[in-house]
Formats: sequence, structure tokens, C-alpha cells
Amino acid sequence: MSTRIYTMTHKKFNPPDSTTYIPLHVGRASGTDFGYLGDDTGDNISDLNCFYGELTGVYWLWRNLESTDNIGICHYRRFFINDKQELLEEADFEKILQDYDVISSKAIYIDEPYVEYYGRAHNIDDLVEEGEVIRELFPEDYPAFEAVMNGNKHYFGNLMVTSRELFDDYCSWLFTIFAELGNRIDVSTYDDYHKRVFGFLSEQLLLVWVTARGLKVYESRIGITEEKAETKELKLAVGQLLKSGQVTEARQLFYEILKVRPDIRLEHSDLRGEIPLIELILYICEVENQRQIREKMLDHTSDLPELLAHVRRLADFAGCSEFSVQANEYIARTHPSEVALEVIKANLAIFQ
Repeated sequence: MSTRIYTMTHKKFNPPDSTTYIPLHVGRASGTDFGYLGDDTGDNISDLNCFYGELTGVYWLWRNLESTDNIGICHYRRFFINDKQELLEEADFEKILQDYDVISSKAIYIDEPYVEYYGRAHNIDDLVEEGEVIRELFPEDYPAFEAVMNGNKHYFGNLMVTSRELFDDYCSWLFTIFAELGNRIDVSTYDDYHKRVFGFLSEQLLLVWVTARGLKVYESRIGITEEKAETKELKLAVGQLLKSGQVTEARQLFYEILKVRPDIRLEHSDLRGEIPLIELILYICEVENQRQIREKMLDHTSDLPELLAHVRRLADFAGCSEFSVQANEYIARTHPSEVALEVIKANLAIFQ
């Protein structure tokens, strides 16, 4: 029994130098051909990629792949790794699957029920309707759905590795649910991000499926090779506005983008944990302008990466009971305002 990991992508990228990983171009029916294996042949839903995301690739594998090998799903920027940050290879997967039924991403635990967490970024009515479909089509799985949605554990990214038999069972279950759900929810008014509703809904359904079947899951570390393009673009746009001193405009843009793309705040999008710090910087700069502070943070530097380093340094000092000689020297040199110091001290938790 061999194992192949299909790397879902909608863009050209540098695949791992390994025969274990096979690029699979999702949504190829509507895009440029990159020369990869595509999801637009045979029985496919490639043209529904704007609604299903990477699931069009999952569907294609289920309906077209003639293989009894173990099947894995990862992304062009998310890969399974070990504790040494090394890419898992075929032998690693097969060793794990000797003792486990499914390999998933390491679970994330949140401070609220998943149903509330989902509702902060997406239409909660879609999640409720999904539950109704499961209750009608798979009533034996509905208690697991309720338990998972009211719990604080979730997986992300639709990442998994399992046997061909279990993969087929999961896909049959998942796409049966979505075939009916597609008749019940209206996404015609959704923007491009929120239209990927089936991709978002499926992330938690993997946990429902393994829970309902009592499967043994190995939760693997995930290496994320780069930030989302949207995260990079947000930082670039805010940085350019700050360089020209347009604080109010930068802050407005920041919240406008987050309203459309709330996922940018998530830890697997904001790899460096900089989004909360940028929000803090923008707030400090706005208050300094409103109070007409003479020596503002932007007088120290208007370069966003330098501002991020600056507030981190100030946070290190603010967390101490008394300033060291080094801290006093830095403060004397950079002249942070009382506003900046007070705001940073009140928000030390985001620097941890």
C-alpha cells in the first residue's frame, strides 16, 4: 500500500521535491492551465470552484482516481510536518496509518462554541441548514454534529490523509450533504470570499464525520509556507498609507478589508501575528493625531515593519516592573508618547 498526497492549488507554485506530493490544479475549468494534474476531466465539478474551493479537487479524486492507495489532501502553502519542521514523506504517513484511521491538521481550540466562532465570519443560517440536512439524511450522525458545533475544537484547511476506503466513505457522505444543501441556501448575494461557503462548512464536517464513526485521528503539525496573498496585500496597502501620513485612511482601509476578509485575523493566515499589532499601531497613531501630540509614533518611523519592531520593543519594556538602563536609553532615543506607552501596556496580552 502506497500513499500519495495531492497538493491542491489554484496558482503556480514550487512543489516539494518528492514523488509523494502531486500538484492538483483546482478550478482549472475556469483558469489557466499550469501543466499540473487538473480537476476538470471526467466526472467533475471544477466550474463550481468559486463555491467549493479545494473540494472540487477532492471530488475529482473521489470520482476519477483509479487507485487503492492511501489518499492525502494538502495545500500549496500548507503541508504536514513533523516536530523537526520536516515534511512528512510516504513512509511517515504509512507508519502513522498503521495505528490511526485518519491524519488531520492539529486541532485548534477556541474560547467559544464553534457555532458562534463560525457566525462571526460567515452566515450562521448556512450552518444551521447544514445541520438540518444531516438530521434528515444521516440522523445517526446528527448527535455528533450538535456536539461538535457546540464544542470548542476544530480543524482547518480540509487537510487529511486516510485509506481509499475511508476517503470514499467521507466523500460520499460529504457530497451527498452538499448536493441537498445547495438546493436550500442562496449565495447569490455573497462576495467572492463568502461564496466559498461549502469549503468553509466542510472544515468542521471532517470533525463531525470522524466523531460520528469513532475513528482514531492523528493530529499532525502543519507547516505553512507563506502568508495568504490577501494578508500580504493588507499589510502593503496599510504600510503605503502610513508612509504618506494618512492614518485615518489607513485605519478605514484596515477595517474595510477585514470586514470582507475576516479570515485574515486567523492564526493560519496571519503567520507572524502582526494583524493585532497593526491594529494597535493604527489606534495609537489616530489618538495621537486627535490629541495633537507633539512627538508622534510616525515621527519615529513611518515604515510599517520598523513600527512593528518598535511596538514589540516597547511592549518588552512595558511588561517590566521598572525600566532598565537599556529601556530608558531606548525611550530617550525614540520618544514614545504617553498615549503609546499606555495603550501598549494595556494590551500586553496581544504580544504574547
